[in-house]
Amino acid sequence: MKLSNQSEVPVYTISGSNTARPLPEWLARRRKRSLKDDPEYANRIELLQDFEFEEASQCIRASEDGEWVMSTGTYKPQIHTHHLPQLSLSWARHTDALNTTFQLLSSDYSKSIHLQSDRSLEFHTPGGCHYKTRLPRYGRDLIYDKVSTEALVPAVGVNGDGMGEVFRLNLELGRYMRSFEVDVGGDDFTSAGGGALQGGINTGAVNTGAIAEESHGLLAFGTTLGTVELWDPRAKGRAGVLLPPTQAGPDDPRNEITALEFHRAGLTLATGSSNGLIHLYDLRSPVPLLKKDQGYGFPIHTLKFLLPSTTTREQTMEPKIMSADKKIIKIWDPRDGAPWTSVEPAVDINSVAWCKDSGMILTANEGRQQHSFFIPQLGPAPKWCSFLDNLVEEMAEDPNDPSAFNAGQAGSVYDNFKFLTLPQLKTLSLDHLIGRTNLLRPYMHGYFVAQRLYEEARLISNPYIWEEERAKRIKEKIDKERESRIRGKKKAAVKVNKKLAERLMEMEEKNERRKAKRVLKQGGDEPMDNPEAPAPAADADSNVLGDGRFAKLFEDEDFAIDETSREFALRNGGNIPSSAPTARKERGLTAVEQEEIDDVPGSSDSDDSSSESELERKQKPKPKSKPTNTRRQPQMQVSSSTATTSSRDRSFGSRAQNMRAREKPARRATVVGEQEFTFNPRGKGPKKSADSFKPTTASADYRAKERRSASGNTFRRM
Repeated sequence: MKLSNQSEVPVYTISGSNTARPLPEWLARRRKRSLKDDPEYANRIELLQDFEFEEASQCIRASEDGEWVMSTGTYKPQIHTHHLPQLSLSWARHTDALNTTFQLLSSDYSKSIHLQSDRSLEFHTPGGCHYKTRLPRYGRDLIYDKVSTEALVPAVGVNGDGMGEVFRLNLELGRYMRSFEVDVGGDDFTSAGGGALQGGINTGAVNTGAIAEESHGLLAFGTTLGTVELWDPRAKGRAGVLLPPTQAGPDDPRNEITALEFHRAGLTLATGSSNGLIHLYDLRSPVPLLKKDQGYGFPIHTLKFLLPSTTTREQTMEPKIMSADKKIIKIWDPRDGAPWTSVEPAVDINSVAWCKDSGMILTANEGRQQHSFFIPQLGPAPKWCSFLDNLVEEMAEDPNDPSAFNAGQAGSVYDNFKFLTLPQLKTLSLDHLIGRTNLLRPYMHGYFVAQRLYEEARLISNPYIWEEERAKRIKEKIDKERESRIRGKKKAAVKVNKKLAERLMEMEEKNERRKAKRVLKQGGDEPMDNPEAPAPAADADSNVLGDGRFAKLFEDEDFAIDETSREFALRNGGNIPSSAPTARKERGLTAVEQEEIDDVPGSSDSDDSSSESELERKQKPKPKSKPTNTRRQPQMQVSSSTATTSSRDRSFGSRAQNMRAREKPARRATVVGEQEFTFNPRGKGPKKSADSFKPTTASADYRAKERRSASGNTFRRM
């Protein structure tokens, strides 16, 4: 088992002329025993027993059920049928003539029809050759229409009207029907024997045919003129003609159509020509969609769209098409012609078969041994050789194996698959596929699922996964912006002015939070740093730490800030430090002055307490308050003459006179004493109602007078 293609898509040669040395039949038994010490012979892989012919193999087909492989070869002309679950040759049968091509009529090997080179058709069953019939002329290809049960044989030469023919053998009626007449350019009258029944050397012929059996059922026939004629089997008439593309020069030889293949959808047709060119057509347009060159200039004999058996699996795979001539097998993308991988054996290739829903390719070729290739990325190994998956994985992981992948290719075997366990399959509602389809590849305690199928199932099971993914990406974007910034909780690594540095770091942290909120408000689609948006005012201060011009501010002690100075306290709105000079305090009363005040009639303890509380209030420092920029609006106030306090007098006579003025007046029902009205200018505030200027009544003044206090403390009347 060797790695035959050192590319991104590896191809393993399982059997063939380069993998094992066949032992001749005449080799002695003693010589066979000595081969047990031969490492090449001991490590060989015999995929199928007797998967070979004496000289060469001509054609190969895999059955629809995937359990049988039939191939024809020479010499002597014979048929081999292998039973794949047993990995062995089921039976071999000789024929009278060399086989040109054949078709399997049933889902297994039991019914087959063979086009022989002696101008005959043979029907084979497990018991042997069931029936044999002759053809009017030599056939080039063989097609079977399941709907009408007709065997279609494109033939060489022309009839009496100069038209090529496609013979129709109806298997239900057991007779030939009227042939399809295809324009092949007439007979060759220039060479010897021209105009005879079989035509000349360069006579026209219908080379190949194809049927769109999974869609509309149209028939396509390729001719030696390079044209493709489309026939409707229901109307038994020509539906259209595809002309050959324009040749490069007038003297260029005509390019015959040698291979045809319909896509499953029925709208795409692939044509292969005798000069190695491949064209993809849309049946709705005569202009080819794509042109692909095989590279060697040999006729294309095999075209195959590599489609799975179910349309669900087809949606999870990249489209691929396989083309083969006698030199190389290429697999490429039909959308743009990009090459995917290729296989180039040492011998010429005659026919290629693909085992459906797998990565196994079998060939019929020149040489004794038939080749088989395994491409892990094309699909899993078939059921009958599932051990190849483990062998490929071991080779990929073995660094000492010269035939293994290199370091860059070791993990590419399962790149297009997702490994899921049974609980994960139940979560995605894919557990019903276990044991019923090949979409799940069992391995150890789980299953390998195609990546595209996994993505579709996950989206169906959770329709809001895109919104969750978007929110996750927004969060990652914000975290990425924050990861390189300074955090406010970190301590500033500075020598001097540490508190200033910490305050600047805290301001920067606030700016980052504002930016994050702005991004979230915009939905996360706008970039974090918007050059058009105005920068915050605090950014200038927060950038001081990273600015080299201010480096000495945090390093040199000459720039240290004295926080105990009066200027620092006034600048930052704090208290005046204790070391700063304070204002001169007022002198208190002497003991003689205090006794004289106590002897004055009309004074009470409340007056003393009020004066003491007023003195304490004046001496108590004012609490810190934040500066405000609001202007106080002027307003009209009504004040009483008794409430006004003059400046404190030092003489005894003035104090006594003030005390008599504050004595409680007698109760009267009339207006109380004298009042002073002060009118202050009014600002632009809202206008007051007229009720505020109404004169007060005597009862209201009386109640207000009852609440008055003898003390001059204005706070007692609040």
